[in-house]
Formats: sequence, structure tokens, C-alpha cells
Amino acid sequence: MSPLNAPAAVAPTTGISTDTSRLKSKDNLDKAGEKFEAVFTGMMLKSMRQAKLADPLFDSKAIDTFTDMQDGLIAKSMAEHTPLGIGKAMTDFLAKSQSDLNQGAADSPP
Repeated sequence: MSPLNAPAAVAPTTGISTDTSRLKSKDNLDKAGEKFEAVFTGMMLKSMRQAKLADPLFDSKAIDTFTDMQDGLIAKSMAEHTPLGIGKAMTDFLAKSQSDLNQGAADSPP
């Protein structure tokens, strides 16, 4: 094979994007805060469910599974509509360390 026909050396790809510009957006930070709020609320609901005050009338693994799924949906809904504020506190804290987000917040009107 001549050097003209030789295949070019191609760097192996891992399938992981190296473009990190999207990671420093206010929308992504807000979404992360909302998801954190949902996880925190879900953990709180789960811990309240574990503190059983009486034996349930109908107890089974299926009911436990559906209760867990219901608690997850309730936690997500609470985080979207009536947040506790822990997600906002987390996003505010993280935004302080990202100068790009602080610059954008200073430029936009309140």
C-alpha cells in the first residue's frame, strides 16, 4: 500500500461527548435542583412511611411497591409545584461557583 492509499489513523471514539458547554446552563442547573428536591422529598416520604403507627389492614409486597411508586410521583409533583426550597438553595450555592451563570444573571433584568 502506498502512503496515499493508507487509511488515516482515527482516534477511537468512546461515544461520550466532549462538549461541556451545555453543562453550565441555568436551565440545567434548575432542572438538577428540581430533581434534587424530588429525591429529598421522596426520601422524606419514605422515612415517614417506615414509621408505622399501626399494622396495616392489608399488607403485601404489591401494596408496598405501589405505595413506593405513588410516593415517587407525589415527590416529583411536590418538587414541581410546591417545593420545600432545598433544591433552590442547592442551585443558588452551585451557581455562585460558576462565573458563567453569575454573569448571565447579572445581565438579565429581574
